[in-house]
Amino acid sequence: MEVALRLAREAGAAILDYYDRPMRVERKVDADTSHTEPVTVADRAANELIVAGLRREFPDDGILAEESLDTERRLSKKRVWMIDPLDGTNGFIARDGDFAVQIGLAVEGRSRLGVVFQPLPDLLFRAMEGGGAWVERAGFDVERAIVSDRSDVKLMRLAASRSHRSPRMDRVVKALRLKDEVRRGSVGVKVGLIVERQCDLYIHLSPRTKQWDTCAPEIILREAGGRFTDLFGDEIRYNLPDIQNHNGIVATNGHAHDFIIEQLQPLLAEFGRTKR
Repeated sequence: MEVALRLAREAGAAILDYYDRPMRVERKVDADTSHTEPVTVADRAANELIVAGLRREFPDDGILAEESLDTERRLSKKRVWMIDPLDGTNGFIARDGDFAVQIGLAVEGRSRLGVVFQPLPDLLFRAMEGGGAWVERAGFDVERAIVSDRSDVKLMRLAASRSHRSPRMDRVVKALRLKDEVRRGSVGVKVGLIVERQCDLYIHLSPRTKQWDTCAPEIILREAGGRFTDLFGDEIRYNLPDIQNHNGIVATNGHAHDFIIEQLQPLLAEFGRTKR
């Protein structure tokens, strides 16, 4: 945890060095080859800093990092670091503050440790299995994070995507009778809203998130008392050959998680989504 915290803050500082500079935005091909994503020099600088630090401190561990070449080496490792050096690159480019450094550690395929650091508000979430979830804010004492106790779904507040809203997501919102939502970028930022009790659930229908998007936020939410599964209610497994979360994401405060999964199933069938 000490290493992950140090590297997350160092990467955040490196990212902010580029924040107010003109920069070239490139497009990279996604893992499914049918989609492209933006990438900047800040993504690559933060990635290099974190990966180099982890290799120096833990040479026997595996690493899966968004801006590094993936190899089969990690598949033989019990401990694998999952790195998203700049989750929410669109928010970084738009300068809206919605981006985070994410460092997660999966042990035997399960998320066990996570750090999510939002550099602009200087807001950091951290957790390791069995140790609780904690929030660090500049100028405040470290706080234990506990999710909300709201259990009536129609009274829950949704953490929604700022830029990826689809007609299918509108159907989900209507089916669950959700009336209130907060739109933000970055998986880590949205899960952080649940951890801080500003929101109660987050649903990501797309199959395009990757293991580095979810590893760190998952353990933080679980340790804060919430639940984090795929759209079918199954646990997300890490360090697989295929890095995409094909079955989507459901993150909640835990109090109505099973009910939400149940309500989603007829909609997923209508959308043609089947479990992979």
